[in-house]
Amino acid sequence: MASPLDLDQLQTFCAIADCGSFTEAARRVYKTQSAVSMQIKRLEERLGQPLFLRDGRKVSLTTEGEALYARARRMLKINAEIVDMFSKDDLVGNIRFGVPDDYAVKLLPVILSSFQRTHPRITVDVRCQPSEELLAGMRSGRYDIIVFTQGTMHEFGELFRTEKMYWVASHGGRALASDPLPLACGPSYCTWRADAVEALNRINRDFRIAYTSSNATAISSAVLSDLAVGFLPESALQPGMRVISQEQGLPRLNEAQIALLRASHAYGGIYDALATHIVESMGNLPGSFYARDEATAEPSAAE
Repeated sequence: MASPLDLDQLQTFCAIADCGSFTEAARRVYKTQSAVSMQIKRLEERLGQPLFLRDGRKVSLTTEGEALYARARRMLKINAEIVDMFSKDDLVGNIRFGVPDDYAVKLLPVILSSFQRTHPRITVDVRCQPSEELLAGMRSGRYDIIVFTQGTMHEFGELFRTEKMYWVASHGGRALASDPLPLACGPSYCTWRADAVEALNRINRDFRIAYTSSNATAISSAVLSDLAVGFLPESALQPGMRVISQEQGLPRLNEAQIALLRASHAYGGIYDALATHIVESMGNLPGSFYARDEATAEPSAAE
């Protein structure tokens, strides 16, 4: 019978895959670079396959490495669950958490405050950034857990909520009647922007990008000031915004996807506590929870 794989080697392997660097991975797993290199050499010898492609200081996964990565993640998760099952230690520690400002206004006061009440010995350091920057920060080791709002393009994003996306304009404003249609949206890499542009092109509706920002509050301000028409998830609707129905000439948008992503070490203990709290709190909330009594629009008008 084949001997079991070494979990410590798998942890190091995942750390390298996450950041694309042996040097950075060594820092994350608290080992010397030579020790990390030796672990990977032994793991590759054990499996009889190369796991990484080396290009100078940059490394990427081979086909075999990608197949191992998904399974190694599951093994690390199960290992953390077993350790937690028999642990009698109190949950104590610090979590570096990232969240887009699309959800920060609602997520921070409602969900994180309740988490701090039930887990007073876990400190959560929060940073708000656009989803693409959060994903880049995860790769560079700045976060333990992030919530991101551009779907599950990352293989290990845990989708836990979807929301309808709405075209919105200022009540009583003139932006909607303008030709070409002025848009307020995120940067060119924003998935929501790409979806909106594709939808407008599909119906041959002329538009121009009138206002660009990676800050959700700034986009909302542009809409409320009647500088442009925007598109927002249900939870981001604000008083003074008018939801635009399909009968008013704008196409249906794809739903927003909200996912949670962990660093490869962030399983079990304090990390499971926060991840479970977010998913159970935010994922189980009806969409109307966020918009209730806060937007004058009727969401059903856009359906």
